[in-house]
This record gives sequence, C-alpha cells and structure tokens, in this order.
Amino acid sequence: PNPPQRASLIEEGVVGDAITLTGYVLDTECRPIAGAVVDFWQADGAGVYDNEGYRLRGYTLTDDAGRYVMETVVPGEYPGRTPHIHVKVQPPGGAVLTSQMYFPDAAANARDGIFNPALILDLQETADGPTGVMNFIVAP
Repeated sequence: PNPPQRASLIEEGVVGDAITLTGYVLDTECRPIAGAVVDFWQADGAGVYDNEGYRLRGYTLTDDAGRYVMETVVPGEYPGRTPHIHVKVQPPGGAVLTSQMYFPDAAANARDGIFNPALILDLQETADGPTGVMNFIVAP
C-alpha cells in the first residue's frame, strides 16, 4: 500500500485519546538521518483497524536533525493483542526496519505473546499533552 504523507493520523470520527509520537532516527554511529520514512499504522481507541482505507495510517519524514513527529491516538486492545502501534523506518536508500511501539503498564502486555518490553514507549506529559518517545537506530 501507499499510505499518505501526513503530520497527523487523527481524522474526524477517530476514537481514542490524543498522543504525540516523537523521537529520532539515527545511524549506527548515533548520527541523525534526515529524510528517513517513518510509517505508522494502528487500531483506533476501540481496537478497530481500518482495513479499507488509510484511517490511522500514514508516514512522515525525519527533519535535518533526524527527528520525526506524528499526532495520533492511543490504540485500544483487541483479542490477543495489547495496545500497540506498528511502525516501519527506512533511511534513504536503506533497508526497512519493521517494529512496534507498546505502552507501559498496559494490563494486556502480560498476555500478548508478541509483546517485547524493549519496545515500550517513554511516555511523558508535556504542555501539549501526552507524548510517546522512541528512537530508532538503523543502518544507513
């Protein structure tokens, strides 16, 4: 699929509490990677995916400092899965890293066989609201 480039996944009618995702894409020597694609897709706050269009699906590019920012909602859980956000990161001309972002203290984390505690977002309360931080290290 070819998801749209956007700064926010939130559209009219999307269910869920707003959250900002941010962080950096760095190379293996911790240098920022500008122009990396950071592609997100997820369920809404009720645990429902849009399987027909691009609701809660889209990508952004990192800036010159390697930073990405995406506005979205906290996903709900659905049978067998804890709340999570799918993400693919691809530096210009490089390989795609496919991963997931998880939420700390989600009760379903303990029941999800795919859950990986190394992929928990660093949640922070900011003046603009809740923010989830995750950095990515990729081969350039």
